[in-house]
Amino acid sequence: MCGIVGYIGERSASDVLIKGLKRLEYRGYDSAGVAVMNGKMLCSKGKGKVSNLEKTLKKNKIEGFLGIGHTRWATHGEPNDVNSHPHLSESGKIAVVHNGIIENYTTLKKNLIERGRTFQSQTDTEVIAQLIEEIYTTSADITFDRAIRLALKQIVGTYGLAILNSETPDRIFIARKGSPLLLGIGDNEMFVASDASPIVEYTNKVVYLDDGEMAIVTQDSYRVKTIDDFPLTKEVHELAMSLDAIEKAGYPHFMLKEIFEQPRSVADCMRGRLNHEEGTILLGGIEDVMDHLVKARRIVIAACGTSWHSALVGEYLFEQLAKTPVEVEYASEFRYRDPLIGEGDVLLVISQSGETADTLAALREAKKRGALVLGICNVVGSTISRETDAGVFTHAGPEIGVASTKAFTAQVVVLIMMALELGERKGILGQKEMKRYLTELMRIPSKIEYILEHSDEAIQKMAGLFTYAPNFLYLGRSFNFPVALEGALKLKEISYIHAEGYPAAEMKHGPIALIDEMMPVVVIAATDHTNDKMISNIQEVKARKGRIISIMNDDNPEVKELSEFHISIPSTIDCFSPLLTVIPLQLLSYYIAVNRGCNVDQPRNLAKSVTVE
Repeated sequence: MCGIVGYIGERSASDVLIKGLKRLEYRGYDSAGVAVMNGKMLCSKGKGKVSNLEKTLKKNKIEGFLGIGHTRWATHGEPNDVNSHPHLSESGKIAVVHNGIIENYTTLKKNLIERGRTFQSQTDTEVIAQLIEEIYTTSADITFDRAIRLALKQIVGTYGLAILNSETPDRIFIARKGSPLLLGIGDNEMFVASDASPIVEYTNKVVYLDDGEMAIVTQDSYRVKTIDDFPLTKEVHELAMSLDAIEKAGYPHFMLKEIFEQPRSVADCMRGRLNHEEGTILLGGIEDVMDHLVKARRIVIAACGTSWHSALVGEYLFEQLAKTPVEVEYASEFRYRDPLIGEGDVLLVISQSGETADTLAALREAKKRGALVLGICNVVGSTISRETDAGVFTHAGPEIGVASTKAFTAQVVVLIMMALELGERKGILGQKEMKRYLTELMRIPSKIEYILEHSDEAIQKMAGLFTYAPNFLYLGRSFNFPVALEGALKLKEISYIHAEGYPAAEMKHGPIALIDEMMPVVVIAATDHTNDKMISNIQEVKARKGRIISIMNDDNPEVKELSEFHISIPSTIDCFSPLLTVIPLQLLSYYIAVNRGCNVDQPRNLAKSVTVE
């Protein structure tokens, strides 16, 4: 969601901040701003794109070698110039940028107003700046560091903070609780960011702050401590991300680039983990807990958005391949319904970023209740990867487009490998079966590549016919029911067309009333064991003059004959089919959104990483 970048060193702070904010644009935002120290606090901010802020700074250059910047995604207060970050204290000496939500800001604000403080914005963030200043100025012997710590002890909620004070003009203060924050260590310069993308150009050495920690950062040093003032020694990590990976590489949008990266990202996800000749899988990240997994009463999978759809695929996989009971939960609902989970259970959380607030809350609730907690995520060093008992990285590479594509297929690949390994360990899958599955799994990247090479042009043309359709219906069965949900989500996210995904048999229980000659119906008919039933569903749509777009295997002439449009994909084992059927749906959503003039990589109101509940 919101993005933070900070810099202290010998470069122009404004230049570093603007470049960093541009790299954070993928997270989703509605306003941007910077504060730079140059003897006094200089601030420039406003509603709109970072490019607007950049133009303002070119006209009115803010010089200085220390500063903080922010892209805001509105929670409290509408998107406007006043509510954008940074927020200043009443004196103008303290500047704060903030990711997260302060839940008790109303009470704190009321108390500060009663003490005579005047507020300019409707945000919860301004309360932080005012509260710190109130504490700092009411006692002559209090340090600014201590004033921050005392303020944070009064705050209820989540925060990633970067703070400047014109009375301490050689340092940045940062703190974290529930919202990611890292420190980049350069050569006689330091960086602060909410993720690695703004700083990878300058350094690959980072320190990740954990919840309840803060740091005091100068040009050539940093000190990390707890909010209770206990000093900490933190491990320095090396970033795996490269600058090339977060560039468009000639593609018009990150989303299209990431769709076309899937042959590689799927292959990278499998690399070094399976041996199809011997029929074996080894997922090193969960090797130490495999005995626990084998004995588990059940697996509960918690996730949000696209990751929840991959979790639904995982339910089919674990139950078919490993005969293990699975429940799939929205992470956002998990801890609010007093879940029955504890010893003997496994909670598997899935998140591309590893920072999703609701998923983290589910993780912590399950750990509290004694369950084994495993994670699937893409970002090394993320909070989920650090707080789970064990887990598997997807190795999909950075995903910049807000609408997730390659993360979904990589998550499904990990779930396939986990289910296969568990099935083999439990004695459900023999070596012959494992070889068959793994041999086919190794072919998936080339089959994705085939779809991209042979279907892209046809899907572009088809998208032109349906660009202004008011509604879409997506139908799937078995392993491809979650893909129907994912296809509908992609269309909603980036084209703003209303779309619904349904199990095909449920169409008769309501959605069939919507079908007429104006309704495009996308049918995923690529699962062999449900093909006859799916043909019946297609006939029901056709009888009501719905416009049928089918995603089908090459050898399915009956579906082809019934469809107005079809996209043929290679055949595969039923449980692997989501890895292929989702590709045309991603492309269809992309081209429709482009035709409608939508901002594909930064759809309105959405954020890449949802770090607030």
